Amino acid sequence: MTDPVNVGLSGRILITGGGSGLGAAVAAAVRAAGGTPIILDRDISSAGDVAAYEADVSDGRAVEEVVRRIADEQGGLEGVVTAAGIDRCGRLEDVDPDEWERVIGVNLIGTAAVVRAALPSLMASHGRVVTVASSLALRAVADATAYCASKFGVLGFSRALAAETRGQIGVTTLIPSGMSTRFFDDREEKYKPPSDANLNDPRAVADAVVFALGQPRGCEVRELVICHEEEESWP
Repeated sequence: MTDPVNVGLSGRILITGGGSGLGAAVAAAVRAAGGTPIILDRDISSAGDVAAYEADVSDGRAVEEVVRRIADEQGGLEGVVTAAGIDRCGRLEDVDPDEWERVIGVNLIGTAAVVRAALPSLMASHGRVVTVASSLALRAVADATAYCASKFGVLGFSRALAAETRGQIGVTTLIPSGMSTRFFDDREEKYKPPSDANLNDPRAVADAVVFALGQPRGCEVRELVICHEEEESWP
């Protein structure tokens, strides 16, 4: 038996949506734990001295090209965290079709495109992918058909990816409930969490991502649910 090898925090971790919210918290946590965060986002103005690349993950072919360039310029990747995500609330007939499909594009198609492009580098390093699903990948609610469809899709994609790459890379699906970020800012008031909502601190969720990334080779955390202790939708 070989000694355990840390395949995550000693290396370069690409974080989609790393410019804000959970992604920014993950970038900070990775750096604090000794890894090298690399941010991929539409807005990289807050990246500071962290390596950052601008891209729209919903444009699959374009973002694949950017990810391949990142892997080449940075000398490879040891991890990918797909934290980019959006939502458009409303009944199916009321949400603009282009906006509905953009949710699928960012949350699901973007996840698959980024992982696809990073796969050769991850295979070479025996690296790890952490996909970000949601508690709404396990529980459907009204007025969230796009978000639920995308996150159910991320869960299915991640499970299939884990089966497909077993023994070659690590795959963890993070399943967080609501977090105290700006994710809800552009919603109509009726779709925003109330002021007393039990939202989790994104820094705590980021610590869970670091935990998954830091598992030794041969040990897999396949799915990780993390929520506020008073979360009402779990279990």
